[in-house]
Amino acid sequence: MGWIWIPAALGALWLFLIAPGRAGKAARAPFEGRAYAHRGLYELDQSVPENSLPAFRRAVEHGYGAELDVQLTKDQQIVVFHDDSMLRACGVEKAIRDFTYAELQQIPLFKTEQRIPLFSEVLQIFDGRQPLIVELKYGPDAPALCEATRAMLAGYAGPACVESFHPAMVRWFKKHDPQRLRGQLSEAACFSKKTLPLPLAFMMSRLLTNCLTRPQFIAYRVGPKPLSVRIAEGMGAMKVLWTAREPERHAARMGQNHAVIFEGYRP
Repeated sequence: MGWIWIPAALGALWLFLIAPGRAGKAARAPFEGRAYAHRGLYELDQSVPENSLPAFRRAVEHGYGAELDVQLTKDQQIVVFHDDSMLRACGVEKAIRDFTYAELQQIPLFKTEQRIPLFSEVLQIFDGRQPLIVELKYGPDAPALCEATRAMLAGYAGPACVESFHPAMVRWFKKHDPQRLRGQLSEAACFSKKTLPLPLAFMMSRLLTNCLTRPQFIAYRVGPKPLSVRIAEGMGAMKVLWTAREPERHAARMGQNHAVIFEGYRP
């Protein structure tokens, strides 16, 4: 019966891999029980564009936090923009890092009068009045983006936490800004396998990189959660849901999660 220890050892290893970090009540309090406007309180027809200053201003005015995305320009300015390519939002099939900030100001955002904003401009709008979830986009300049974001948030007095799909960026904040609340973005492998090799997509969906990052919250895509995610939540990870689009289910989702990222309606 000497083999019996093997399942126990494997189970212990699995729990070690997926275990989250722990955050105290004071660190969690500004972010819990809140609804976050996805990329600002924008209009789905982009008449008020996503990740634009008017969208963030509306979020603040309506009492919502916001989830936003940051990237670096060619001249190392932090701007707020989601996609890897600018094609969808700007009609230009290039990346943010291919342009200086001044060059980006010549390119309309979703054919409106708005332009891609600086992260500093968004922080000025929020001014500590509502909490922010800042997603860092992975790329060849990932370490520089982490450092620039850390430095900017160090001078910001309001509540702001960080998250990323890429565990290397979450780990960076664990090492260099451990007091800041950090989260692991995740989703079912059927979604992430479109851009990642299937084995890596599976690992990400099951939080098997938590041993490197120890995130204090898990931001998981709407839908069924794997057992490993539910176990990590049971071990103390904050539950953040993205992205809710059904207003009739908002109240229930707020009751089931510590925070909900929404778009397309006003809770």
